[in-house]
Amino acid sequence: MKFLVYGINFPPDVVGIAKYTGEMCEWLKQRGHDVRVVTAPPYYPAWRIGAGYRAYRYSRERLAVSGSGSVDVWRCPLWVPVQPTGLSRLLHLASFAISSFPVLVRQVAWRPDVVFVVEPTLCCAPAALLCARLSGSKTWLHVQDLEVDAAFNMGLLPNGPASRMAFAVERWIIRRFGRISTISEAMRDKVIGKGAAISRVCLFPNWVDVSNIKPTLHASVFRAELGLSGSTRVALYAGNLGEKQGLELLVEAAERLQYRDDVVFVIAGNGSGRQRLEKSAEGLPNIRFLPLQPVERLNELLNLADVHLLPQRADAADLVMPSKLTGMVASGRPVVATAAPDTQVGKVVAGCGVLVEPGDGPGFADAIMALLDDDQRRSALGAAARLYAETNLAQDAVMARFVQEAEVVAGCATS
Repeated sequence: MKFLVYGINFPPDVVGIAKYTGEMCEWLKQRGHDVRVVTAPPYYPAWRIGAGYRAYRYSRERLAVSGSGSVDVWRCPLWVPVQPTGLSRLLHLASFAISSFPVLVRQVAWRPDVVFVVEPTLCCAPAALLCARLSGSKTWLHVQDLEVDAAFNMGLLPNGPASRMAFAVERWIIRRFGRISTISEAMRDKVIGKGAAISRVCLFPNWVDVSNIKPTLHASVFRAELGLSGSTRVALYAGNLGEKQGLELLVEAAERLQYRDDVVFVIAGNGSGRQRLEKSAEGLPNIRFLPLQPVERLNELLNLADVHLLPQRADAADLVMPSKLTGMVASGRPVVATAAPDTQVGKVVAGCGVLVEPGDGPGFADAIMALLDDDQRRSALGAAARLYAETNLAQDAVMARFVQEAEVVAGCATS
């Protein structure tokens, strides 16, 4: 089959949404499918263009896939704001939608079987629908984030006439895709509530390579790099430092537990909220910051944790399903998360960690301390986390289901 993947993020070495898109394309190519990608220069989560790329230049790459040829990637210009705000984010997304349109139309002659669009950003969807109509392709919208809901619920954009228009446009777009996938059951229900036919909506969850992300028998190399003793307990947050996570709870918990000289909080990642977070942590001796780590060091980083931390804002808990959670559970470490039990995050973490109400700083700190002080419980929850990853999140199983669904969508499934 021929897959045309269209979305704003496709750096192959970044943990998060873009990483999954890259791994998906690699998996498909290794199994004999043809894959092309139309995307932007890598810029996320640091909100600056990656080394070796230009913001305002078109380029084409051939990313080699071991033993299977290469994936063709077209990168299109976009504007990246220095300090993302509601309005600047809209202009940022629109700049890519406009610049990528002619490149996407060029793919019509290739006649893909499936045009696969990743949300965010929904700005790309109209061009993808047009491309599919011109080429006779089937359309698939993958909703990684319900970005319209999140933008208004979190105050990034004002409510009023603009919100009503945005939701109306979103509903119009959603109803025109042949298949829509989401990464959680809660998000699937919300997409159906926006007018998508139940028969067209399916789950395509984030996966994890359980052969590469796994518990290690040795101490993480990051312990030596950070100068941590063998007896020091580590509470780790690793991921995007953005505005959706409620990251202020990390600093609050560290402040409440600074009397414990055997506990260190490690925050690893980049994003629009990092500078603010570092400023609020000034003077706290028990917080260490690390930059975003390359994929080859991810397993060592995740194995640094005695417990993983997953703060979430209540107004975003069912609008996003954090991709970082897959690596956390695959590493065989328990998770302390702020989420209600009936959310998708809550349902996952309930079996392999501890849940705290969103925004409950004292409860979050108490849960971290209690888990760090209970070796037996921590070990049992870590084992349950690893089992969940192996059973539900293994990449081969998730991708095999995706291909089966794509064959049905494209009308080339075999009986």
